[in-house]
Amino acid sequence: MRPPSRPVVHLELHTGDLAGACAFYGLLCGWRPERIEAGGGSYLSLEMGGRFGGGIVECFPEHPLWVPYVEVEDVADSTKRAHAFGASVLLEPREGQAGWRSVVAAPAGEEIAFWQPKKRRR
Repeated sequence: MRPPSRPVVHLELHTGDLAGACAFYGLLCGWRPERIEAGGGSYLSLEMGGRFGGGIVECFPEHPLWVPYVEVEDVADSTKRAHAFGASVLLEPREGQAGWRSVVAAPAGEEIAFWQPKKRRR
């Protein structure tokens, strides 16, 4: 049985060069970051047009990477299924202000995040 197609709802850049990334994508795509407070730290939110959102996180990955967030019905179940298919769980499901998220790495190493919003879209 084929699983239902899930939409990508958010794209998040992980980079060690926050200022450089903001300048580059602002000039290239017109994306203007807005700092928002998220739990214990801050986060740069990006309006990418339409119903698709994004953000920039300053961290120090081996190399900068974009992580797509896929909306799912149950973040815990999706994380368990990914692990059963050979993924490594990089971030166990956790609750935030707007929903729950987790991050997994496929067997080849690419990352994907699962997102379960607290309020369903209409």
